[in-house]
Amino acid sequence: MTNVSSTTTAAGTSTSVTSLPPQAIGRWQHRLADGRVCCDVCPRHCTLRDGQRGFCFVRSNHDGTIVLDTYGRSSGFAMDPVEKKPLNHFYPGSSVLSFGTAGCNSACRYCQNWSISTSRQWSTLAVEASPERIARTAVDYGARSVAFTYNDPIVFAEYAIDTAEACRELGVNAIAVTAGYMSAVARTDFYRVMDAANIDLKGFTEDFYRNVTGTHLADVLDTIAYVCNETNVWVELTTLLIPGYNDDDAQLHAECVWIREHCGRDVPLHFSAFHPDYRMRDVPPTPLDTLTRARDIAIGEGLRFVYTGNVTDQDGDTTWCPQCGGTLIVRDWYEIESYRLTADGRCPECGCVIPGRWDTTADFQGFGRRSWRIPMR
Repeated sequence: MTNVSSTTTAAGTSTSVTSLPPQAIGRWQHRLADGRVCCDVCPRHCTLRDGQRGFCFVRSNHDGTIVLDTYGRSSGFAMDPVEKKPLNHFYPGSSVLSFGTAGCNSACRYCQNWSISTSRQWSTLAVEASPERIARTAVDYGARSVAFTYNDPIVFAEYAIDTAEACRELGVNAIAVTAGYMSAVARTDFYRVMDAANIDLKGFTEDFYRNVTGTHLADVLDTIAYVCNETNVWVELTTLLIPGYNDDDAQLHAECVWIREHCGRDVPLHFSAFHPDYRMRDVPPTPLDTLTRARDIAIGEGLRFVYTGNVTDQDGDTTWCPQCGGTLIVRDWYEIESYRLTADGRCPECGCVIPGRWDTTADFQGFGRRSWRIPMR
């Protein structure tokens, strides 16, 4: 049964829906016969009585209406390279204005951003910013995209959608970094305004998803298949390999076969190294050999663009031509050392078309390893 809790403001008193901005009203909900309201944003379908919060903590029932309590508030903003999302085929070397809020609808035992995703303190949301203000700040700082990240944008979908629409009006792209645990009814609206997404495929067994992330594999696979096949969103996938949990050969083969058959062999796949954190501090970091083995398995199963992350591995950072084997984009972590794609995204040696979103005007010097926090203007 989904956990719920009572809802209060920072001052500890209940709020009326009339005191909240109309944009904060949940777009996906329905009332039950017993007076409760069901939140339809994700597969948990939390059923809430007045004054109760859902599992994510940031969506609650105010006077019979579910509201996103974090609308217009953020845990902070930073400028990042797009490769950090990670996205290697979406305007390489460009800068991204990244932000998140608080709360999450997953319960990953290894969460790297647990202080944000599990926060129950409104002081976490120290920055107020409207969607229009975020879009304008991105333009002012020269960011090509805005990324919804740190915590899953599914839980602040209304805020993310409005921000993506404001960004589109100013020519700024919208990127979702997400676990993909979203309901079918909500994902159509959400991905309609996204330009790119990195979706976590955290493992490939229901046992792993249920026991380590608190979610379900089938729902995530449905989202990935939908975004890859029924939208124009540029998609890359990431699997964080955790020693002894999701790094065995059988699971890796099964994952890569599913990706090839349901998403196509051109969807980039990132295998990232795990570092002990949150409730899995007793698990060792992922060895480089494990990432290399996983990459070899994926390539052997026919996937054409497979990367390694969170480690120093130039082969795993590099974009290779799948036809002639030439180097196309050489990276050192987030720094682009060499860029050889033609203006129309082809290999200069054999003419092979490389799927992605490519910039024909940038100098491709790369954003580098830098990230910095920025104030809202």
